[in-house]
Amino acid sequence: MAASPNSDSTKRRAAPRRTPKSTPAVAKGSRRPARPTSKRGPPSPPSSPPAAAPARSQKLQKVLAQSGLGSRRAMEEVIKAGKVKVNGEPATLGMRVTTEDLIQVGRRQIKFKVTTRLPRVIVYHKVDGEIVSRDDPQGRRSVFEKLPVIRSAKWLAVGRLDFNTGGLLIFTTSGELANRLMHPRFEVEREYAVRLFGSLTPAQMQELKKGVRLSDGDAKFDLLEDQGGEGRNRWYRAVLKEGRNRVVRRMFEALGLQVSRLMRVRFGIVTLPPRLKRGNWIELKEAEISELLEWAGNSPEVADDDVSEPDPPPPAERQSRHRPRSRAR
Repeated sequence: MAASPNSDSTKRRAAPRRTPKSTPAVAKGSRRPARPTSKRGPPSPPSSPPAAAPARSQKLQKVLAQSGLGSRRAMEEVIKAGKVKVNGEPATLGMRVTTEDLIQVGRRQIKFKVTTRLPRVIVYHKVDGEIVSRDDPQGRRSVFEKLPVIRSAKWLAVGRLDFNTGGLLIFTTSGELANRLMHPRFEVEREYAVRLFGSLTPAQMQELKKGVRLSDGDAKFDLLEDQGGEGRNRWYRAVLKEGRNRVVRRMFEALGLQVSRLMRVRFGIVTLPPRLKRGNWIELKEAEISELLEWAGNSPEVADDDVSEPDPPPPAERQSRHRPRSRAR
């Protein structure tokens, strides 16, 4: 990838693109998220000198979510409850705001800043026995306790993993990127390494790929391969395009099979680095983040206001002190 132009330095010949060590490599079978086709036609030539560009606007709930107050869906409820004012007047759901508007949530004033800075993205190797939540009545360990502290934003988990499931977790400061990766509309692949007590028959494998009936609807694997094993334990590679609660375990349980170990190893094009130890994390570099944004069809300059954010993970955020953890090497 060519280096970006810099007016303060001497122009250099573009260096050949290199793949960073932690780059989210494109795995076999992964594809770009589905997206609606654009009906925008070619621009017409201006008949007169262009006027000054109007102030950039965004939907109010999106601005509130980006400020770290909560998910976009939670902010919609706050707006409906009449707790938000714009320029001193009660806000309405779906209204657009600009940098010139005064936004207030209760006594708090929110600043809408237009920025093209890349979001931050972290890859974390979850340990069995951790929860993907900021608060837990049972006092169990949270994955958020392992992440570095940030002050101007908050970490959003891309998908969740059960208490007894380990492997790849992605965290980002971008609600748009998290939405693009999680929302069922975009059908982003999730790949798991599954260890079973016993083995699947050819008929069972075919049934799991065709679809099994669950309490919340049918589910199927887009790919299911035998990876071998020893004794009664057998490993399988499983790929599907949804993230319902405990969906992988429930699919095998529907056929009377018990999952003894489950790990997520890929989410979209982001794969779990083989040298990343459990409980550690690495932060992607700018080139890697740009590659991920391009693959997902999202960038800091492109808005996707027509897409609603998935349901927020419960419950409310806990106020606690977290120490930053050093990067995995």
